[in-house]
Amino acid sequence: MIQQFETIQKASKDNVDAALKAFGTTSKSVQAIAVETTDYAKKSFEASTATLEKLAGVKTFDKALEIQADFIKTSFEGAVAQLTKMGELYTALAKDAYKPFEGIVAKAASAVPTAPKA
Repeated sequence: MIQQFETIQKASKDNVDAALKAFGTTSKSVQAIAVETTDYAKKSFEASTATLEKLAGVKTFDKALEIQADFIKTSFEGAVAQLTKMGELYTALAKDAYKPFEGIVAKAASAVPTAPKA
């Protein structure tokens, strides 16, 4: 009975340690995502402002269309690059948050008895 209590106590301690590690990793990753999002928003705002300033000084309709087309192209390329980067950050977040629990899951999976094959 005492051995079972010690086993449960150790498992609980391992779970708490894993949860704390996952929380620390998640916190750092979320912070990196927030910084990246803020940087992108700032760059996007600056690009929009610069485009509006260019459009304000335009004398011909053709030049206005050219500036607008360049802005749209650059914005689209930037958005795709940003989405790719954010996807990588979220993937890393998921992997890093799961890492502390790998050992616990492996132990639990090995403790589950398998059904006999027919």
